Amino acid sequence: MLQQYLIEGRIEAGCDEAGRGCLAGPVTAAAVILPPDFNNELINDSKQLTEKQREALRPIIEREALAWAVSFVSSKEIDQINILRASITAMHRAIDQLKVRPEALLIDGNRFYKYQDLPHTTIVKGDGKMLSIAAASILAKTHRDEYMRNIAQEYPQYNWAKNKGYPTKEHRAAIAAYGPTPYHRMSFQLLEQPSLFDSLE
Repeated sequence: MLQQYLIEGRIEAGCDEAGRGCLAGPVTAAAVILPPDFNNELINDSKQLTEKQREALRPIIEREALAWAVSFVSSKEIDQINILRASITAMHRAIDQLKVRPEALLIDGNRFYKYQDLPHTTIVKGDGKMLSIAAASILAKTHRDEYMRNIAQEYPQYNWAKNKGYPTKEHRAAIAAYGPTPYHRMSFQLLEQPSLFDSLE
C-alpha cells in the first residue's frame, strides 16, 4: 500500500518524470496534488503497470486530483542543458502550472534544484512508495507516450508508437539506416558502439 502523505495534513505535490533514457522525444514531467481522501489501490509506479492500466488510470487521476500539470522539455533543449537539468526543469515547469499551490514537494529520485521557497524531499524509488509520486509517474508516462505516438506518424520508420524513443535494437537500427531526425537527442549515443572484437576483424 502506497503512503498518502509524508506529513499528514500538508498540501504535498508529487513529481516524477518519464523519458530520461530515450534517444528521441522530450523528457516529460508531471506534478500531482491528490485530495486527502483519495484512494485507489491500482495506482503504483508506472513501470509496474501495463500500458492499458496506465491509460485507464490517467483520466481518474486527472479528474480526481486537486491539481495536476504536465510539462515537456524538447530534445533540442536536452542537448543544450543536459538530461538531468532538463528533467528537473520539466518538473519545475509542471509545478509552475499547478492551480493549487503546494506547501511541499515530493520528488522521485535523488536530485532536485530548489523550487522557489518550497521545501522538497527527494525519495529514491518514490513512485513505488508515495501515492502522489506514483500518480505523477502515470501522468508523465501516458502524456509522453501520447506525444511519441503522434510524432511517430511523421517518422513511421522508427516505430516510436511501439518503442516510444527508447534505445531498442530496432530503434538503433532505424537510426543507422535513416539517420537522426529533429526529435533525436544529438548529445546521446544514438548508435551502438562497435565492440573491440569488431575492430579486430
